[in-house]
Amino acid sequence: MTEIYDFGKTCKGEKTCLFQITNMQGAFATVTNYGCTLVSLFVPDKNDALTDVCLGYETLQEYEKSDGYLGMLVGRCANRIAKGKFSLNGKNYTLAVNNGVNHLHGGINGFSSKVFGFEVKGNTIKFTAVSDDGEKGYPGKITLTACYSFTDENELILKYNAVSSEDTIINITNHTYFDLNGQGSGHAMEQKAMIFSRGITEIDENLIPTGKIISPEKNSPFDFSNLKPLCRDLNADNPQLKIAGGYDHNFVLNGDYDSSYGIFGLRKAAYLVGDDTSIAMEVYTTQPGMQMYTANFLTDRKGVIRKRYTKNAGVALETQNFPDAINHKEFPSPVLKQGEIYSHTTIYKFLTV
Repeated sequence: MTEIYDFGKTCKGEKTCLFQITNMQGAFATVTNYGCTLVSLFVPDKNDALTDVCLGYETLQEYEKSDGYLGMLVGRCANRIAKGKFSLNGKNYTLAVNNGVNHLHGGINGFSSKVFGFEVKGNTIKFTAVSDDGEKGYPGKITLTACYSFTDENELILKYNAVSSEDTIINITNHTYFDLNGQGSGHAMEQKAMIFSRGITEIDENLIPTGKIISPEKNSPFDFSNLKPLCRDLNADNPQLKIAGGYDHNFVLNGDYDSSYGIFGLRKAAYLVGDDTSIAMEVYTTQPGMQMYTANFLTDRKGVIRKRYTKNAGVALETQNFPDAINHKEFPSPVLKQGEIYSHTTIYKFLTV
């Protein structure tokens, strides 16, 4: 069942809505069509008490004014593009620089700040938005569809499809910060994680991939082959961690990929557990990579129900293509050709252990 509520108007006067998708167990996801943003996600804990496991805000204005991309769909190109520059079909393009010297998450006012059209069918919401040719410096007119479903099995299913009027680049993801111990618990870095990966893409001092894939040694900070608390190695004496102030790295997921923008079959990418609640989350995706970001740059702010969010208040598990892929021929291609369809699926499945 999906209920629709008014969520106010943007600073431009655009009307927004809040959608609550409730399953047969009474668990529910709340989403707004402003940036296809996941506002809250209430799932049962070990005592069957519903617990909100994602960071969010109470008002539309907070989403408009705040950084951090809490719960938002980001793109055209999620993650970083070095110096906001790339070449495609022999032509050079320059994008907005909004993260130091880099372009990040589609730049200022990307898909994360668009008001999407919507269509509701049962427990699924189909969101649609357009990014015009030349918008933020990108070539081609992109029509993006994002379908959000919340099933009776406590699965949040995100499906993305896009077409372009000409060759372009694309990389769509969701930027929810999870705290399975309950949003604002203060124990987010005590969550335990396992990642099904063969390594990370090494980053330079500007958090841009060097092109090298590092395979971690056993029990090293980037070895998540077994469950371990995020805090265990968060402040370890490791050059990659020091560059990012914690984890802000693309994990190269297990499996082979098709050279056409990194298509995998759906498979498990990660497993996350909150010991306080015994809530666990399995992540499945068709993407080749997953950025694990431990909110290293999140500043103090007000969340929901009088909670405060500060540095390391949650962990984002952003399924994606590799960062700066357009500038690395050895990475899965982010190019979407005219007439082709960009299509990816990510599933966040919740259970108790």
